[in-house]
Amino acid sequence: MKTVKGITWKNWARTCESTPEKILYPSSIEEVSSIVKEASKQKKTIRVVGAGHSFTSLVKTEEWLVSLDSLSGIEQFDEENSMVTVLGGTRLFQLGEALGRAGYAQENLGDINVQSIAGAISTGTHGTGLEFGNLSTQVMELSLVTAYGEILTISEKQNPHYFKACLVSLGGLGIIVKVKLKMIKSLVYEYRSEKVNYSQFEQQLDHYIAANRHFEFYLFPFSDIVQIKTMNISDRKPQSLSFHHFNNLFLENYLFFILSEICRLFPKSSRSISRLSAKAVGSTAIAANSYELFATPRLVKFREIEYCIPLYHFKSALQEIRKCIEAKQHQVHFPIECRTVKADDIWLSPSYQRDSAYIAFHMYKGMPYEEYFQDMESIMKKYEGRPHWGKMHNQSKEELLSLYPKLPEFLTIRNELDPQGIFLNDYMKRLWI
Repeated sequence: MKTVKGITWKNWARTCESTPEKILYPSSIEEVSSIVKEASKQKKTIRVVGAGHSFTSLVKTEEWLVSLDSLSGIEQFDEENSMVTVLGGTRLFQLGEALGRAGYAQENLGDINVQSIAGAISTGTHGTGLEFGNLSTQVMELSLVTAYGEILTISEKQNPHYFKACLVSLGGLGIIVKVKLKMIKSLVYEYRSEKVNYSQFEQQLDHYIAANRHFEFYLFPFSDIVQIKTMNISDRKPQSLSFHHFNNLFLENYLFFILSEICRLFPKSSRSISRLSAKAVGSTAIAANSYELFATPRLVKFREIEYCIPLYHFKSALQEIRKCIEAKQHQVHFPIECRTVKADDIWLSPSYQRDSAYIAFHMYKGMPYEEYFQDMESIMKKYEGRPHWGKMHNQSKEELLSLYPKLPEFLTIRNELDPQGIFLNDYMKRLWI
């Protein structure tokens, strides 16, 4: 097993860093179990890292950091039951490519595919489309290494009293080392992007949500232009994505990086650049395999908060967001990303028991974000907002208890599975203890 000492770990967004006593790279489930047993013996805490795409201090530790990068790959295809068994460190893009070669796919994905499957599940990562829940709803079974070093198989049939707690757990119950996911036959989607005027868009929002398998949109601060993105099943043949990928890489990363640097150096230009970006949105229609279309590269670094609100508040929240940005003249040029997710029954899922709208706010790295995020968070709280667990937020334990009716039961299970707090760090203690 590879072990590294004296290395400073940083997350993708560079919002968090720490120098763990050591970083361990187990390559088997048995090695994970032995690490936990040794940590318990030495009274060390453990945090587990995937791709480091959480914006919070979720995995920050000065003690032991465990990476599952060497515990990766597909273990088994179960075509008869349409399920695939995957090791916890497998990245989503690796899984998508492997499933694609076998003629299968995940039913939904988010807009970034570099996360590990265990990390994506643990933080409630989601895509868009009101027919679909977040990624955790695709889990049929998981294997968890507990604080005692035991390997528990957890599903609706085995240890069912733990199942709904483990599906979104922030790594606070143990280490997810294996996941059994439902899969679907690979689909060809037609992806469309277009821009519409906000007033027209607002009138048709309910139709867009209901009429499209996958639908998301982007609000541009200080602009009446909305970018709409849809994906629906198509009988067209898959096309080459070379130009599409180049366009995403060039326009949404390299060119946007230059514009973002201008905003950082000259913050008052944010209004004009946001409007320029909105006008630059073109019309696109392309057919390809689903896993090739869900995600896009993200090279421009930013800060982010994202909140989940009940779907019936969507229009009111959007109106208030637009008014607030105009009234406060927030110097922001990043578009606001909006998606929809089906209700579920996972205890710590932001979509617990309600069809949901997710609204994500971004600020370019190096630009002041505090006042903008504070104002947007205030609006989200007004509309019963629950924070995305992988994004920045300022919720206290008391507020989280009011938002998540199953949180007390989750914490009871957490204390049962990890009474010594091996899997906790200071950030998680602030949320839960």
